[in-house]
Amino acid sequence: MSLSRLSDSPAPARWIARSGALAAATGAAFLLWVLVLQGLRGDLSWTQAQLSLYLHGPYGLSLRVAYCLLALSMSLQALAVQASLSPGARSGAVLGLFWAAAAGLAAVAIGDSYLPQYAPNLAPAVHLLSAQAAFLCVIAAICLQSWYFGRDPRWRAHARRAGLLGAVAFAVLFAHVVLRWGPRGLGQKSAIVLIVAWLIAVGVQLARGPGAAHAVRTRANAMPSTREES
Repeated sequence: MSLSRLSDSPAPARWIARSGALAAATGAAFLLWVLVLQGLRGDLSWTQAQLSLYLHGPYGLSLRVAYCLLALSMSLQALAVQASLSPGARSGAVLGLFWAAAAGLAAVAIGDSYLPQYAPNLAPAVHLLSAQAAFLCVIAAICLQSWYFGRDPRWRAHARRAGLLGAVAFAVLFAHVVLRWGPRGLGQKSAIVLIVAWLIAVGVQLARGPGAAHAVRTRANAMPSTREES
């Protein structure tokens, strides 16, 4: 589906709202399950063990499924966001980055399900490249998308909050990957929580309708002039 085709058709508000609600619910469920796993996996240190270690062993399959579900909901949410934006605020690059991040996330889950048994020498390389691609693409996508929100009158009110959350997520990820500050597990999990929190916040706005507050302000500003005319 091209972005120009989205702009030529009337806004499909129902599927956009449902996509947002699904993304918000999926993201919240993912974070909840990750939190629960910290208690269930007593063999792993929640501050030292990165989330990838939870993909194997007890409950590993459930987390791999959660990765795939999050990837699917992120892909649909990215398309819904583009459909909700005015034509001048849409970006194929942002959509492509979100889809590339989703593909990387799914590759981590699927690769860790089969490659360790069938291609043990290849599995670490696939995991590393897929995980790095997912992180790099999603952090670039949320920062760019936050900027594009400012170009749409219905999303402009949410652009600053989205940009701030995206900047904090970028800073935490940079400190974890490049500067290597703090415990490895805590740093990675903090970055993941912030990224998914951004997805949840945008999903909630999609479900509510990003233009709701803008429409209310427009009607409120129009009321005085209407009264004067009458």
